[in-house]
Amino acid sequence: MADLEKGTSATASGVNHTHNQTGVYDEGSAFRNSPTSPVKNRIANPGSLGLFSFASTTLILSLYNVVARGITTPNVVVGMALFCGGLGQLLAGMWEFPKGNTFGATAFSSYGCFWLSYATIFIPGSGIIASYDGNMDEFASAVGIYLMIWMTVTFLLFIASLRKTIGFIALFFFLTMTFMLLGAGMFVTPSSASMGVSLQKAGGALGIVTALIAYYVGLSELLAAERAAVVALPLGVFKHD
Repeated sequence: MADLEKGTSATASGVNHTHNQTGVYDEGSAFRNSPTSPVKNRIANPGSLGLFSFASTTLILSLYNVVARGITTPNVVVGMALFCGGLGQLLAGMWEFPKGNTFGATAFSSYGCFWLSYATIFIPGSGIIASYDGNMDEFASAVGIYLMIWMTVTFLLFIASLRKTIGFIALFFFLTMTFMLLGAGMFVTPSSASMGVSLQKAGGALGIVTALIAYYVGLSELLAAERAAVVALPLGVFKHD
């Protein structure tokens, strides 16, 4: 979600302030370095932080969903969901606002909140799972609805991504499909448990693809921020009239 991808630049315009060379407090200088200043500032692109945080947390949970190394209890992801996928993305989303990137701010902040809320479900102290009093079928249906709601949010972001780059289109397409399969897997009745497992594994496989795409896009933005980057990774930018 870099400035280049947004089609914007951070050039100074419209404001003329005198530089203070004496080290004395200069109100004009303070304004000039403000994140909301209409002139050039040095706010770094938070896109790579958000994308790497999202990709890492998604990859771990997706590997658990495909039962990698025989792991069937995914609770180790809770810490990652709280501090990496949750807090990391939320911070990235907040810094996208002063950069004027509505899409990035909405996406990162939303998925930061998703991971924080998802982790809370599996924290014993939250009492969420305990409130179902052993009725795991009802709990599974509740989680299924939760995932389907996030599928809807992701699909709306997918629509918005159609005016971004091929990289973002692929990212949100596969993420939409991941949520759909994981949610559908939670709705499967006990008599079709094997189908539910298959849907969960399919969702996990697509989640791995999604994470790898997010890593690629994040690395592309990280390299684009370096003046002397050895290589550049194309995102498939569309030219708008």
